[in-house]
Amino acid sequence: MQTPPVSTSPKLLDQLRHQIRRLHYSIRTEDAYVYWARWLIRFHGLRHPREMGVPEVETFLTYLAVERKVSASTQNQALSAILFLYREVLKIELPWLDNVVKAKRPQHLPVVLTREEVQAVLVRLDGAAGLILRLAYGTGMRILETARIRVKDIDFARKEVMVRDGKGSKDRVTMLPDSLTLPLREHLLRVQALHARDIEAGFGRVYLPYALARKYPSADRDWAWQYIFPSQRRSIDPRSGKEGRHHADPQAAAAIIDAP
Repeated sequence: MQTPPVSTSPKLLDQLRHQIRRLHYSIRTEDAYVYWARWLIRFHGLRHPREMGVPEVETFLTYLAVERKVSASTQNQALSAILFLYREVLKIELPWLDNVVKAKRPQHLPVVLTREEVQAVLVRLDGAAGLILRLAYGTGMRILETARIRVKDIDFARKEVMVRDGKGSKDRVTMLPDSLTLPLREHLLRVQALHARDIEAGFGRVYLPYALARKYPSADRDWAWQYIFPSQRRSIDPRSGKEGRHHADPQAAAAIIDAP
């Protein structure tokens, strides 16, 4: 009896991850897209997406809005993930989805604090999370952009901060407030001491974008490339498999804003 050939083609979700990485999407986008693709497959009884089409996608997106009552932004993220899967991995263009029940967008207006109220909040914050929020407010950066700043992106002489890969994958320069110069310098001394201890322990690596780790093998341990707001714990980079220190979780700082 002849043994059937073993398939050597990568699994669908592995193909999805490969395509996302080839296009240099962020690890957060990768995790989100894989999450929604896996949920779509499980929702339809483990059917392969190639065997499905518009009706199945519409049913799934409608289920998210009607049964799971997800927000409009969450439903849109699921839609983006599914369209990416079909377009970039399966090479299938889905026609326009007309019959999806859209998740409702909130109608209420956001509450905006006055400058005095913001200052009253900021002066009560301390530690790295407080510095992240003050830097975000003082420079106009998003919380995630602030968490991703590296040592080389701060120019104290020019009083500038370089924002890399901001919204739309664009770089831009913003001004560094005078009031944050001294707190940032003091914070960097503590971070540099932490990095030195990591180096001593045989670690000290950080994620480098756009294959720079292959071009400059030792750059991932250079002080200039380290995150200004590193995570408290080392972790394994899911892409390289190396143990290093990623940037702090921006949600830890954002949670301060949302706290009652």
